[in-house]
Amino acid sequence: MPARHDPDNTQNQLKELNRALDRGSVTEARRMLELLPAPDVAHLLESSPPQSRSELWELIDDQSEGDVLQELSDEIQSQFLRTMDAEEVAAAAAGMDVDDVADMLQQLSEPVLQEVLDSMTLQDRTRVEQILNYADDTAGGLMNTDAITVRPPHTMDVVLRYLRRHSEIPEMTDNLIVVNRADEFIGLLPLSTLLVSDPHATVREMMVTDVEAIPAAMHDSEVASLFERHDLVSAPVIDQHGKLLGRITIDDVVDVIREDADHSLMSMAGLDEDEDTFAPVMATTPRRAIWLGINLLTAFLASGVINMFQDTLEKVVALAVLMPIVASMGGVAGTQTLTVIVRGLALGQIGHSNRNWLIVREVTVGLINGILWSLVVAVAASLWFQDPLIGLIIAAAMVINLLMAALAGTIIPLTLKRFKIDPALAGSVVLTTVTDVTGFLSFLGLATIFYA
Repeated sequence: MPARHDPDNTQNQLKELNRALDRGSVTEARRMLELLPAPDVAHLLESSPPQSRSELWELIDDQSEGDVLQELSDEIQSQFLRTMDAEEVAAAAAGMDVDDVADMLQQLSEPVLQEVLDSMTLQDRTRVEQILNYADDTAGGLMNTDAITVRPPHTMDVVLRYLRRHSEIPEMTDNLIVVNRADEFIGLLPLSTLLVSDPHATVREMMVTDVEAIPAAMHDSEVASLFERHDLVSAPVIDQHGKLLGRITIDDVVDVIREDADHSLMSMAGLDEDEDTFAPVMATTPRRAIWLGINLLTAFLASGVINMFQDTLEKVVALAVLMPIVASMGGVAGTQTLTVIVRGLALGQIGHSNRNWLIVREVTVGLINGILWSLVVAVAASLWFQDPLIGLIIAAAMVINLLMAALAGTIIPLTLKRFKIDPALAGSVVLTTVTDVTGFLSFLGLATIFYA
């Protein structure tokens, strides 16, 4: 799980490393990296331009590469993986958790992936292949196979002696998972219960059975919601037959929550959540060019609406001055509504039972704000151009556009979600087009009627 970092401290560390490299003191730079924990090294790599990033990577000890790789974003991790052969990847994967290994291997080409799998022990390979059978955005792709299981007939004393035979127990272990002889999930035995129970009590007597395991096919965003609602630290994962496959821990869920937040933020600009801050020019330009091209098409549509009223604009120059106000107010109001709805969809709070209430609420808010601010703008425009009629026109246009913005901001993401299109990615472009066209059409259309 990526740690939070102090920006000033990161910049200071980068300066010290760069100074050491500029002096040609490679040994000093390597020693500085060795003293840092893997998450900090990964953060330094992500905070460096491509050339410096490559130089720093070469200084990382071979035994630490796996720890650093699993802390990197997918895009940067992929950059380094492309420079490594199968033996190097296998060596880096040796000390990693199985779920992290599976995530990393999914970025490799098929021949390299097969070579890495062939170099693993049979046990490790079986575990990794089990996870690779599931998409990385499902519970099966998120799980680890390091769960400790016990059987119902065993006593607390037997379970404790069994645990003592382990040199260590898996991280984030708050429960032991109870299964039958067919490895089917039955319940959980909390460690807190194990430690305070009568040594002669059986697992069957002390286990918790009113818990549901997570299906392997469940989407990772739903898994994150379950962990949040029930304050889980870990949870078992089962297949369609109820057989235990592994468990999901809170550190992986936090990564999902962070990725979902990054996705929502970056999608608003048409960017990938794994966008590298220091990506080269030729890698960054095409990604942004596509989105700009889409935006240009919608801008032409809005310009076409304006062109329809060219004669009116020539007669009343004040319209050209006031026109952006109507579109801008609609755009802001629509974005507010869109953001609330997209967030509600992401949290699983919106469904058939409450969406109509939300639509009515947003339209009502749009109407109230439209009336309030249209009065303000009407007075300002009337005094500015000494023309009460133009104040009336812009007021009416603003009410219409804010109503449409509220309606579009609610319906657009709900419709996109229904057709399995990401509303965070496509919603803002569609919304901007609607508010611009509605704003210009209502304002200039009313002006044409009254000034004809």
